[in-house]
Amino acid sequence: MLSTTSTTRTISVSNNQKKALFAALSGSGMDDMNVMFLSFALSSIITDLGITGAQGGLISTITNLGMLLGGLVFGVLADRNGNLKLFKWSIAIFSIATAGMFFVDSFLWISILRFIAGIGAGGEYGIAMSIIAKVSPPEKLGKMSSWNGVAGQIGSISAALLAGAMIPLLGWRGLFLFGLIPLALVLWLHFSIDGEFELMASEKEINKEKPSLKELFATKEMTRTTLSLMLMTTVQIAGYFGLMNWLPSIMQQRIGLTVTGSSLWMVVTIIGMSLGMLLFGRLLDKFGPRTIFAAFLLASAASVFLFVYASTQWALLLGGAFVGFFVNGMFPGYGAIVSMLYPSRIHSIANNAVLNVGRAIGGFSSLVIGFLMDNYNLFFVMGFLSVLYIVSFAVMMTIPGLRKDTYMSSRAKTSKI
Repeated sequence: MLSTTSTTRTISVSNNQKKALFAALSGSGMDDMNVMFLSFALSSIITDLGITGAQGGLISTITNLGMLLGGLVFGVLADRNGNLKLFKWSIAIFSIATAGMFFVDSFLWISILRFIAGIGAGGEYGIAMSIIAKVSPPEKLGKMSSWNGVAGQIGSISAALLAGAMIPLLGWRGLFLFGLIPLALVLWLHFSIDGEFELMASEKEINKEKPSLKELFATKEMTRTTLSLMLMTTVQIAGYFGLMNWLPSIMQQRIGLTVTGSSLWMVVTIIGMSLGMLLFGRLLDKFGPRTIFAAFLLASAASVFLFVYASTQWALLLGGAFVGFFVNGMFPGYGAIVSMLYPSRIHSIANNAVLNVGRAIGGFSSLVIGFLMDNYNLFFVMGFLSVLYIVSFAVMMTIPGLRKDTYMSSRAKTSKI
């Protein structure tokens, strides 16, 4: 075990803590909503501005790079200067940059604004998880982390609904104006919550040694843990992008799935993901991370490969929900274990670094899968994804502090501090 947290925890949750928790969950949902606007508007942008398909694909990569930079910078600033202060700034940045897409007229300006939006969105996740870790009772950390993941899925669904309703009425530019919605959360935060949750560590501790990225690699054990978690999140993101970006088009060609059917498949898969997240969080609290991650990783490896045998639309729908349940059900668990494995003084740094490195690298999975599809058959592609989950499983088994007894002991000590 690397460390236990050093802040005071109580089982009771104050009204102010509930507000902070609501803000963190809402911020994560709005983060995903703003990011997904691009996915639903991309084809219209390509046609309207005359940019190439390659440039269109590059926009997502630029956004991910912005997230990586924002995650690293905002993580450090939040742990040094206060979570809520930087949380508000991160939301304001991705909100304004998203709305700025209304005015773009070239690929250059799209790239600039998406990079800036990525900076804000990348910073938001780790700060939200840091707030959740601070205000949640230790015995419910997995459960509350799972709700953070579900909030992101609700944000994605909201983006789809807004895109379907607004693009026909206002065009793709009008859709991005809804990126200003999160500013209402910033105002509410400013006037509703006091500074009780500003710092995860004491000012004396922070002034003695400023929280920094180097603390993630302070010892050989911590370095191994950090790199292992980054590899696991890379697999997590790679599997998600592979599932959501490629499988609908693959199945359209293989069994004649219609575009409407593809949309239904995505909705069913997202529902499966959300249910998986909720169950994963509860099981994590009850049995500890190693057992539950092992079960979900091995189930992901099996279900992804078996999915190639889906030969009807009903089998595809049920299979999508089943695969989504395991593949993305694990996602909130990373925030929970990072918050338990690292000192509270670097919670934002650790969460943002681990996730956004995985997001930056795993985001290239669409390119890799596209290459494999051009040169190999579907069984090879799905076998490749299955192997990734097996590799993640093997790496997870080596991370210290994930055994049930160690994890439960850490939570018990934390709740008594």
